Amino acid sequence: MGLGGNLSRRFVEALGKSIGVIGASEIGDKTFFIAAIMAMRSSRVTVFAGALGALAAMTVLSALLGWAAPNLISKVYTHYAATILFFFFGFKTLYDTYTHTDEGESELEQVEHELAGGGSKRSLTDSDDGAKKQQGGFSALSRLLGMLFSQVFLKAFTLTFLAEWGDRSQIATIGLAAQLDVVGVIIGSIVGHAACTGAAVLGGKHLAEHIDEKLVGVVGGVLFLLFGAHALYTGPE
Repeated sequence: MGLGGNLSRRFVEALGKSIGVIGASEIGDKTFFIAAIMAMRSSRVTVFAGALGALAAMTVLSALLGWAAPNLISKVYTHYAATILFFFFGFKTLYDTYTHTDEGESELEQVEHELAGGGSKRSLTDSDDGAKKQQGGFSALSRLLGMLFSQVFLKAFTLTFLAEWGDRSQIATIGLAAQLDVVGVIIGSIVGHAACTGAAVLGGKHLAEHIDEKLVGVVGGVLFLLFGAHALYTGPE
């Protein structure tokens, strides 16, 4: 009973922390705007599936890396390494937020320019329209396969996966998995990514225009610092 209760507590803690970290990290991030802008030009369902597929794959890889680290290195070292990362990204997020000037490009503008360089709006839209016509008389399985292998799905998956590599949410996932229940971290992170990506494809650009980027940065930075402080207080198990 005691062991089961401890596992349940660790799972719930991992689930809650993962959702909080991903929510604070991904709203207004580059992957958020990739999904938002692509969804304005192409099928929202296809873009959502491609982006979330990439984020889920990255989450599993990151969580497994964090889970394996304590088995290769002393858990004391991995715990304090993860704690240092939380503090580092917390202070870095706050520093970037307060030193950011309006003269530079925002994340939204950067992604718009990158996507504009990768292909025109017409080509993406025409590709989607053509796919829809071809899939008209097919079965549900054929339509699903058509979506998974469409140009839009592959582009959303690839762009999101590359943008997420080395991102603070990936590092945070590794750190959480090294400290907490890995299953809870994976589920919580995927749920957080699904919520953020869903918000992006449903109206991310409109939402971004009304979000105070500094407020999001402050909330994210403080959340990282709180998790670092909590890990420092509890110490390695």
